[in-house]
Amino acid sequence: MNSTHQYPGSDGEHALQHERGTTRRAHKFYADQMQDRLNDEMIEFVGRMEMAFIATADAKGEADSSFRAGPPGFIYVIDANTICYPEYRGNGVMASLGNISENPHVGIMLIDFVRDRIGLHINGRATIVPDEELRAQLPDLPEESVRGRIPDLWVLVDIHEAYIHCRKHIPAMVPADAGGRAWGTDSAARKGGDYFGVTAARKAGDIATQNAPEVAEPHSATTDYPSPVGV
Repeated sequence: MNSTHQYPGSDGEHALQHERGTTRRAHKFYADQMQDRLNDEMIEFVGRMEMAFIATADAKGEADSSFRAGPPGFIYVIDANTICYPEYRGNGVMASLGNISENPHVGIMLIDFVRDRIGLHINGRATIVPDEELRAQLPDLPEESVRGRIPDLWVLVDIHEAYIHCRKHIPAMVPADAGGRAWGTDSAARKGGDYFGVTAARKAGDIATQNAPEVAEPHSATTDYPSPVGV
């Protein structure tokens, strides 16, 4: 939670609450649902989740969201104040980890689409830790969250906020056969290939390589964040 305020959240959300007349409703939600650690029900919930949506931003505040998945327990609950999740070899971009190395604040969204249709927000401060280093500290850490795959790194999250996401608009889903997942594959086809046709279009000249979007110029306004330990 934001220690500079009596209530959780940002100056921006507080200002909009005042402007839109929702302050009383927001304060009730803060009081009823928000806390700075996981309770027993939340710990059980995290332990059975098979997917997570991860939100990060770089030092300039430019945001990115990503998806992580694994068998139940792939997000490991260390204690009520701390969780961690594995990072495996991927496409080499490392967008989420790169953001965390500049700005350690992370938002994690867990949703149960199948049994209870409910969500859990976990916000906190992330640290990147090598697999062997974290394993030395936590002997009970799973050897293989995904069979045959050893994590390169772990993201260790010190929890600042934990609160419910209501079920109102969460769709009910039925799990598919888990055998269809291509855990750890290097097959371009099984990973989805060029699903959106970007590579094919460029090769065909529909989008000339020289006209591909250039990297945006850095914003002039920057925010300094302390570097996370272990990066």
